[in-house]
Amino acid sequence: MSSATSSGSAVGTARLRDLEQIALRHGVPLEDVLLIAVNLYGISGQDRHRARVNLRLARRPEVPWQIIVPLNRPASPFLLRGDELSLNDVVVAHVERVDADEAVGGYFRNEGRAATLNPNARSRCVGCAFCPNTLEAAADPRLREEQGLDDLLRALGEQHPRRNLGELTEVTVSTGCFEREEAAVHHLTALRPALARAGVSARIGFLTSVLRSDAAFETIASQVAPFVLRLTTEHFTRREALLKSTKADLRPEHMPDLLARARAAGLDTSYTYIVGLDPMEDLERGVGSLAGVVTAFPNIQVFQAHTVMMQGMRTPGAEGLDYYLRARTVVERAMAPTGLRPVGWECYRPLWYFTYAGEDLLDGPR
Repeated sequence: MSSATSSGSAVGTARLRDLEQIALRHGVPLEDVLLIAVNLYGISGQDRHRARVNLRLARRPEVPWQIIVPLNRPASPFLLRGDELSLNDVVVAHVERVDADEAVGGYFRNEGRAATLNPNARSRCVGCAFCPNTLEAAADPRLREEQGLDDLLRALGEQHPRRNLGELTEVTVSTGCFEREEAAVHHLTALRPALARAGVSARIGFLTSVLRSDAAFETIASQVAPFVLRLTTEHFTRREALLKSTKADLRPEHMPDLLARARAAGLDTSYTYIVGLDPMEDLERGVGSLAGVVTAFPNIQVFQAHTVMMQGMRTPGAEGLDYYLRARTVVERAMAPTGLRPVGWECYRPLWYFTYAGEDLLDGPR
């Protein structure tokens, strides 16, 4: 491999032919490699830190994508000038929209069929060393329960593309500052009737590490379901050093049992994982241990180093694309017996775009 793509310090010299060679070596489409690379290296040319970027690749303009990346990475080989995203002077994508990735109360995904809520001051959650929330604008005050949820849903209804929250099939809660299981359960049991008052019967997805007891699972199954528990696994090693205590005290060896118990209670199960923090053998072992206890494909995302300090958190080798394409194959092999496949809109920093395990993955809007 050329030094341009094997070394994090030389990524600025990477060219399209380098990515073509990597794609060929790993047997994946160049389009997937391009999008993974943008997530990994960020974009230069803008005086903005982190933003939601809507783009279409020059090679496949019929498919829109939304990514969330830093735009002020001077070492990146990707440059945004006007509406053109270039890789060392070769235009690889056209950008349709750039929005600040503010920590707001909620926003839509999947063309209005899914919503993400930040009801508990996500921007105040500063516990995990790799999280960029402290770099975002704070626009998500902590809500008072019933009235606050009704107000939030009313405001979201006015922002919906067709002013119809009844189209929602999934409502994901990004927990942020739920520190205790009791508080999380209380919020969920208040959210379900609030959604009903808004005419929404969607499945609720909850990103958390604090839901752990059988009693909590039973309450959610009886009062909140349909529901998917998205366990915030994040990574399997150095947990005490990089995670806040409410995540770090959940040991990897206990995760399969937790998800199995949630599943036995009648809940859907999944987890979040950040690729780039664990050595490959730990990634393989951890993903393999969880494959049999999930009912939805895990949210597996590329680690983005937003600061020099975050760059030092990467596991050795994770500064280059090869690590992520190897991880892609490892996950595909682990998940093969489940028959589950990634869903494009669920993750803004995935390892899969146009194909998964050699098969076409296009499944609708991004």
